Amino acid sequence: MKLAAFRRRTEAPGVRHVGLVVGDGSEWWIHPFPPGTEMVPMLAADAASREAAADTAAQADGIRLRDLVLLPPVYPVAMRDFLTFEAHVDGMERGHGNPGPPEAWYEAPVFLFMAPHAVTGPYDGIAMPPDTARLDFELEIAAVICRDVRNASAEQARAAIGGYCVMNDWSARDIQSREMTLKLGPSKGKDFATTIGPWIVTPDELDGCRDSDGFLDLGMTVKVNGVSVGSDRSGHMGWSFEHMVAHASRASWVKAGEVLASGTCASGSLAESWGRTGALDPPPLQIGDVVEMSIDRLGTIRNEIVPAEDAAPPVPPARRRVRQET
Repeated sequence: MKLAAFRRRTEAPGVRHVGLVVGDGSEWWIHPFPPGTEMVPMLAADAASREAAADTAAQADGIRLRDLVLLPPVYPVAMRDFLTFEAHVDGMERGHGNPGPPEAWYEAPVFLFMAPHAVTGPYDGIAMPPDTARLDFELEIAAVICRDVRNASAEQARAAIGGYCVMNDWSARDIQSREMTLKLGPSKGKDFATTIGPWIVTPDELDGCRDSDGFLDLGMTVKVNGVSVGSDRSGHMGWSFEHMVAHASRASWVKAGEVLASGTCASGSLAESWGRTGALDPPPLQIGDVVEMSIDRLGTIRNEIVPAEDAAPPVPPARRRVRQET
């Protein structure tokens, strides 16, 4: 089942509906659920109740995709971005002069917290962030949590995953690099935009897409201005989403409404290519560039880089309180 959040083009920003997605790829229709329906409780409902609600919605008139605005499927209560693709880690490490993934990567699925207020819709324009000359994308799969878990087993973690969607973790690589010299980043190198969508696909629709180890195995591709620049398969992840949720829940709560992402797949970012070749080829993103990401069974998101509508204030330097040795 595919579930989307949307508003009609005639409705004011801030209006939000949830609906059933129906179509074959050539044309999509959204069949609204009753007003007040919320995405995460719908994902958490038992299969019979969700199917009954979908059957009722499908009997009513649908809305063509071109007549509405797709919104982020959820506004996350928190976001965690993992680092599960070994080949991506290898490429990034080589860009920093290292021979490959550090041994610590193999020990546990590390993650960073993201800015949940920065999520954008699947076809929104992405404002060029200030102070960067190396804007990049990151092709990822994201899981939406529908039940609270703590110290969960992998089996319990699977029951907490309400569905999956495509994610683009936009990154300002030059800012990110400077921040991470202080062993804290990234922060402003990533908190300006994260795209999720175009809708959420429930796990039952992907049961036939798992490999022998139970990992989702979906084709992933990214294009810039219509030209393919990267592809991989989610079956190349070092940990499954169940492993990721279970690890995040160790001595901690993972709450309904959170989004947990796979991290970037191999060749799913420009920076990985830069790290492997030592050259900015393909070049960093510029205003007017269109990034399109597609994942088998999950759909496609497409975003154009646009000028910022307002100017960001300058950053003042710190007051120096420590005497510099000469």
